[in-house]
Amino acid sequence: MKTSVLLLAIAGVSCAPGGASREDVTRWENQARDVTITRDDWGIAHIRGKTDADAVFGVMYAQAEDDFNRVETNYINSQGRLAEAEGAGEVWRDLRMKLFINPDSMKALYAESPDWLRRLMDSYADGLNYYLYRHPEVKPRVITRFEPWMALTFSEGSIGGDIERVNLTQLEAFYGKKPEPKLADETGMPPEPTGSNGIAIAPKNSGTGHSLLLINPHTSFFFREEAQMTSDEGLNAYGAITWGQFFVYQGFNERSGWMHTSSGVDNIDEYSETVTKKGDGYIYQYGKEERPVAASVITVPFRTDSGMRERQFTVYRTHHGPIVRQLDGKWISVRMMQEPVKALTQSYSRTKTKNLKEFSQVMELHTNSSNNTVYADGEGNIAYFHSNFIPKRDTRFDWTKPVDGANPATEWKGIHSLGETPNVFNPANGWVYNTNNWPYSAAGPNSPKQSTYPRYMQTGGENPRGIHAIRVLTGKKDFTVNSFITAAFDPYLTAFTDLVPALVKAYDQMPASNSLKKHLAEQVKTLRGWDLTWSATSVPTSLAVFWGEELWRRSSAPAQKAGVTVYEYMAKHATAKSRLEALDAAADTLEANFGTWKTPWGDINRFQRLTGDIVQPFNDSGPSIPVAFTSARWGSLASFGARAYKGTKKWYGTSGNSFVAVVEFGDSVRAKAVTAGGLNSKPSSKHFNDQAGRYSSGDLRDVYFYPNQLTGHAEREYRPGT
Repeated sequence: MKTSVLLLAIAGVSCAPGGASREDVTRWENQARDVTITRDDWGIAHIRGKTDADAVFGVMYAQAEDDFNRVETNYINSQGRLAEAEGAGEVWRDLRMKLFINPDSMKALYAESPDWLRRLMDSYADGLNYYLYRHPEVKPRVITRFEPWMALTFSEGSIGGDIERVNLTQLEAFYGKKPEPKLADETGMPPEPTGSNGIAIAPKNSGTGHSLLLINPHTSFFFREEAQMTSDEGLNAYGAITWGQFFVYQGFNERSGWMHTSSGVDNIDEYSETVTKKGDGYIYQYGKEERPVAASVITVPFRTDSGMRERQFTVYRTHHGPIVRQLDGKWISVRMMQEPVKALTQSYSRTKTKNLKEFSQVMELHTNSSNNTVYADGEGNIAYFHSNFIPKRDTRFDWTKPVDGANPATEWKGIHSLGETPNVFNPANGWVYNTNNWPYSAAGPNSPKQSTYPRYMQTGGENPRGIHAIRVLTGKKDFTVNSFITAAFDPYLTAFTDLVPALVKAYDQMPASNSLKKHLAEQVKTLRGWDLTWSATSVPTSLAVFWGEELWRRSSAPAQKAGVTVYEYMAKHATAKSRLEALDAAADTLEANFGTWKTPWGDINRFQRLTGDIVQPFNDSGPSIPVAFTSARWGSLASFGARAYKGTKKWYGTSGNSFVAVVEFGDSVRAKAVTAGGLNSKPSSKHFNDQAGRYSSGDLRDVYFYPNQLTGHAEREYRPGT
């Protein structure tokens, strides 16, 4: 009998996911005893551990419960293994990642990391592996066992990391030995604007004398978990966690809060390398030297219907970085920030900072490369930090284009300090903001002066959301949590401020003999009387958005030729004929798709979640709800990136407002928040879509930050594995 029991125990362990040993299972179970997960009535996990490592173990287990597919997929991507799951079509994406991420290097960096960080990485892997052990019905697509070093492959948290700025088509042309691609001019609508809104209000501008923070990332929907992590070691952070990461990326603790927005900084550089063949290899010119081009082989496995296959690539790099394309006979290398240990340290450490001084010290690590940060704290400080990684460079060169790699003058000369960057601390106007626009309006009249900084500090300019933010912030001195939410959902569409009057003028000046004069009379009357605000019942919003998109398509090519933005071209340079014909085409499209151009915006613009798939399917016959706010393209602070899909007439959103929180700091912290749809990816879960109504109307719910606030709102409390 004892032998049978022993054999059964051995069999059970040997069948555990990832080949877990009895030692693994014992370690996991022991750590789980020090972790408590409380799910509130929205399904949000509040994790408590004795140590920070325990909290990490718990938050990874909880994330896997809610959406293991997204957790795994993020690490499939971060390691360049997507083709192993989805086939040969992803080989080039994987090659791009493998140019920068090497497992052996990551393992070495893990081994060299400080003890406290290794403990967190150990717990990250253990929490996920324990979930797989306890849920044998879950079948990973690729990663059957998580390793601690994997956390270093995904150490920031933004929706598109720096590596994704390397063009896949050009990468394939170079390493696939194809002709150089001829990139077509942009003639249609650009991708939906992504990024985020962050606003901080100083106590002098609040009705309660406390600082306030708006946390409003604009990402693809269901991109982040909402959770709270606490420990007896001083951790108490709440907010949005990118699936698979063990730190609150955009959120707050009891004393401070942080919101990241995508930056327009120029901090990734391309070098034009003069390369010649020499023997069996290549050399490149650097100053008066000839240096060998480093060559190595990268293997990319990929799935097929008949099993796994692989492709091997001989890849090249100079001291600047890997070769990623060719231009005018020169090889182009790319250089970017690559400090995964520092990046992970910064991402986690900021969640425990209590004031501006501590937060600034963490920012001195300079590894939050792709983001700006808006900050507020309980001491009444507010701040705007421009991109946290900006190399010092010779301003004689145009760093938006490949620079001469043979010229030593193009080398980076260190990193700009916080004092050398267009940051803002506690400005006299009492607010700071960023909407992925330039930093030179971050604090209104107290903003950094553009002339003070090199051009590479910012590549873009103002945007319609930035103009809108200034509009709702200027002159207001009595913000509360509720009025701040109202401001975050202010319905004015700033992009139409100039566009609609220009259209009306074109119509009024049109000769009566023109056939469009009578044909468009009612449409123009509708827009003439519009107050430029969105609402679900608004017909002018529908007409304006369809007209705006049609005018954009017609203006893209001539704007590019004229060297101006499409916004500027539409407002100042588009012909009267183009404006009016675009309106006519927009009305026809509305008629064809919805029966009448007088269709309310909410009948068109819909939120729908039918499955837990990462790429959502849409169906006009399925349940959906109206959304009043529009694309960020038109200046809506609350963003909803929607369009029609194959087989649909209605527009369905896939990006924009994904997590919204307003936080008030004082003697204690108070917050309200909402997440797109719901926290759980399983359609059978009550939390699959339970926040959809609140999300679509901007009706934020109370955040249960303190244990006493959870009282009466705890759905269940348990330890991982039970």
